[in-house]
Amino acid sequence: MKRRLNISGSPVLGVFAACTDELAFVPPDVPDETAGDLEESLGVPVYKVFVGGSSIIGSFLCGNSHGIIAAGLIYEKEIRSIRKHIKAARLTQGLNAAGNLIMCNDTAALVHPELTDKSLNVIEKYLGVNVKRGTIGGLGTIGMAGVATNKGVLVHPKATQNEIGVIKDLFGLPVDIGTVNFGSPLVGSGLLANSTGYVAGLETTGPELARIGDALGFL
Repeated sequence: MKRRLNISGSPVLGVFAACTDELAFVPPDVPDETAGDLEESLGVPVYKVFVGGSSIIGSFLCGNSHGIIAAGLIYEKEIRSIRKHIKAARLTQGLNAAGNLIMCNDTAALVHPELTDKSLNVIEKYLGVNVKRGTIGGLGTIGMAGVATNKGVLVHPKATQNEIGVIKDLFGLPVDIGTVNFGSPLVGSGLLANSTGYVAGLETTGPELARIGDALGFL
C-alpha cells in the first residue's frame, strides 16, 4: 500500500483527483498502475473523468458518500459519466470550482465565505450535510487549505484557534494542523484521504505523513 505518489507527474494530488468513502475520480490520462495504487490505498474503486475537458478535476469536484458537487464548467457528458456512479450537481454561480471551495465529509461542509445562498442550498441538498461559511488560515479556498474525513480534520498550519473551534463544532471531530510535500501549508492540494486510507504527494516527508496519519485517525 503506497502512502506517497504523484498524479500526472505532480505531487499536488488534491488538484488532480478527488475521493470519498465510496469512490475516487482521476483524469483519463492517469496510468492504470497509478489508479490501482489509489484503489488499494483508499479502498475504493477509481473512475476516470474530465471536468470541462480539464485534468485538474480535484479543483473542480468535491463530494462525500451521498453525492458529488462539480464546477459549473463541467460538460453534460462528463456529469452524466459521474452520475453513473453517484448523484451529482453543478455549482452555477460565479464562484464554482467546487474542489477548491468546499471541505466536507459525510456530515458537514465548510465552504468559501462568498458562496451564494443558492450554492449552499445545492451543497446541502446533494451532500446531505450541514453547511457553514468560513476560512482556514484566513483563506477562502477551503478545499485547498484543509482535508476532512469521517474520522478527523487536517488544516493549514496558520489556521487560527477561532477557525479551528468553528471546524470542531461543525464536524464534531478532532482537528490538527499540518503540511504536505515538504512544507506546503495547502494540505488539501497534496493529499487524498477518506475513512479507509490516505495518499500524499511524493515530496511529503516521513514526519508529515505521521502527522497526517495521526490527525486523520490512522495511528
